[in-house]
Amino acid sequence: MDAILDLLLDLTGGSASVLLGIFVFLAAATLAFVVMAFLRVRGSVKRRAAEVLTDGPSRRESKKNSLRDASLKATQKLLDYTVRYYSAADGGNMKLLRSKLVQAGFLNPSAAGFFFVARTGLAVGLAIAAFIALPIFDPDISANSRWLVIAFSGLAGYFGPSFYLGRRIASRQNEHRAGFPDFMDLLVVCAEAGLSMEAALDRVGRELAVSYRSLSANVHMATLEIRAGRTLSEALEHLGDRLGLEEARAFATLLQQSSELGSSITEALRVYSDEMRHKRLSRAEEKAYSLPSKLSVPLILCIFPVLVVVTLLPAFIRVKYGVY
Repeated sequence: MDAILDLLLDLTGGSASVLLGIFVFLAAATLAFVVMAFLRVRGSVKRRAAEVLTDGPSRRESKKNSLRDASLKATQKLLDYTVRYYSAADGGNMKLLRSKLVQAGFLNPSAAGFFFVARTGLAVGLAIAAFIALPIFDPDISANSRWLVIAFSGLAGYFGPSFYLGRRIASRQNEHRAGFPDFMDLLVVCAEAGLSMEAALDRVGRELAVSYRSLSANVHMATLEIRAGRTLSEALEHLGDRLGLEEARAFATLLQQSSELGSSITEALRVYSDEMRHKRLSRAEEKAYSLPSKLSVPLILCIFPVLVVVTLLPAFIRVKYGVY
């Protein structure tokens, strides 16, 4: 027994308080497991008694999915409670989070709940994993360093989903920005061919499915909104919000103003399409002009020291050893 205690003390860094906390946690977990097992056996007995009093096969058929249904219901209740809690706590931040989730492609109404649950679970899980793994991989680590690593792991798990969400939004916005000029060109072709704006959006959305999947899906959602009864302006405004591009919002404003003023929508689309092509060319030229300044850093760090050594080393050897 003493040997086991010594081994546990070595694993916890000689801290009796940490060892006591582990024992309390194991005792509580054992008690909870016993209570859950007792309740499960009791529930099983009740279900068998109900099968005897009612139709056995139908009850047996519903029994197969009882655990899965209970798990799904418990998860849904947890998500609903999380969404309601954060909605009541701070409505502005919740609305901003929903907008970011939509821009990232998470259209499920429970996406916000999944986000909060994932963030909390990752923070707690990584902290517990660091607490368990640190004494095993580095038994000599000090207490302050151990708690610092645990806190850093928890923070990494807490901010990890936000970092992933930002990266996903940036990636999708780059795809949308690259495909929006092509979207405008195809829309001009469809408008000049005599199609209505709703039919042109549907046709262009199907044409872009191969090259730009995300943009095509968002355009298809806009056409579905129009079929469901929304006006063209509202559908295009929602499209701009989902894409997260100023070009898309300006496109919705352009069509609304053209419709209100009675001007030619085809001519407005042609002018805006030319502007989109010029913007894409300007972005490409900007990247090309910024390339020399970006290359200067690796050149200075990697090539310049080698050139200095190759140039000055012979002179240093001659001066040092008197070789001429």
